[in-house]
Amino acid sequence: MSLTGTPFLYTAIALAVVALVLPFVLWTRLKGPRALRAAVRALMLVFAQATAIALVFVLVNNANNLYDNWADLLGTGNHVQQAADLGTDGTGGIAYRELPRVVQKFGPAEGPGMRASGGVRVTQLRGRVSGVNAEVYVWLPPQYDDPAYKNKRFPVVELLSGYPGSAKAWFGSLKVHEQLEPLMRSGRIAPFILVSPRTNLIARIDTGCANIPGTVNADSWLSIDVPKMITDNFRAQSAPNGWATAGYSAGGHCATKLAVAHPDRYRAAVSLSGYNDPIGERGSLAAQTLRLRRANNPYVLLKNYRTPPHIALYLSGQSGDGYQAGVALARIAKPPTHVRVVFLPRSAGGHSMALWRPQIPAAFRWLTRQLGPRSPHHVRTALTPPVRSSGGSRPAELASDTASRAASGRRQ
Repeated sequence: MSLTGTPFLYTAIALAVVALVLPFVLWTRLKGPRALRAAVRALMLVFAQATAIALVFVLVNNANNLYDNWADLLGTGNHVQQAADLGTDGTGGIAYRELPRVVQKFGPAEGPGMRASGGVRVTQLRGRVSGVNAEVYVWLPPQYDDPAYKNKRFPVVELLSGYPGSAKAWFGSLKVHEQLEPLMRSGRIAPFILVSPRTNLIARIDTGCANIPGTVNADSWLSIDVPKMITDNFRAQSAPNGWATAGYSAGGHCATKLAVAHPDRYRAAVSLSGYNDPIGERGSLAAQTLRLRRANNPYVLLKNYRTPPHIALYLSGQSGDGYQAGVALARIAKPPTHVRVVFLPRSAGGHSMALWRPQIPAAFRWLTRQLGPRSPHHVRTALTPPVRSSGGSRPAELASDTASRAASGRRQ
């Protein structure tokens, strides 16, 4: 029985109802020694508590897509077949663009929201470069099968989930395709191909979207294997001009890091409540050593460029939860690097899907300008919040987004 499926939800509801009814029916009817009756009553109370907790967990998990299946929940899933040392560029010297075409079979994705707005499809991809074997979800815009667009190639946005989080979350919880389809049909937003690959590749461990020899090559999985598969199977624009990344929380960190680290593969990135220093998710593999933290910190990477990369970044967040990270990047960005920072008030909600879901249309309108044929030469940076942007912290703290100790423990 699927962890996120309707049958399991209905089973949890039924068990919770039974657990509630049992004490009313049996409490005074139990027979036998006092000790036995006390034990049975205690078991009924424990059963009621357990089923109530299980039901709440199922509802929260289905709403936020934290765990996709039982293996993710129980920590038995591992999607890494091998993790060779692929070097600083993550290719291992492989001319990956010249590799034979990757031909994939796609099927309909199952789960809440997966069949809406034309339906989401899924495939199991074995990464030739990264050694990762995991699922990738794809949604095609309404124009894709329109005869008028038969010769058109479409821009792509790679959607990255938080930690813990499922690759389905963008479609199931954030409803990205349901929000964007009518805007694409009306021409207010470009018809993007939306791609959501699995980012949680090792059980109960955040990879930080990093390449760590002998452990995981998450960066190469996301920036090489997945894009090549998409361009081999769909009418997708070529990198970097037709590609962008977008993520929330830990996925926002990954989206920014991938775009800054690989301007030859991505033109833009959207980060919703993300962070710069991988220590923002303390359990991240990329946060275990200072060397890894620096190698996967977009602030450090951007600052070390001799020639600023041609990329555009959109970062939104609240004070202490993503905003300072965006401000830090904006302060060091030099053309042709452009940064837009959006301040979100506390009244907009906390670190949750409810905060990120309403931001999707605005973020994709911005992406339309970046990947469209008439991208603006300059992107205005919003740096004036109704509160102090530094929160009294030092510049070094702003750069690493550790100005708020509470924010450094954010998960999801």
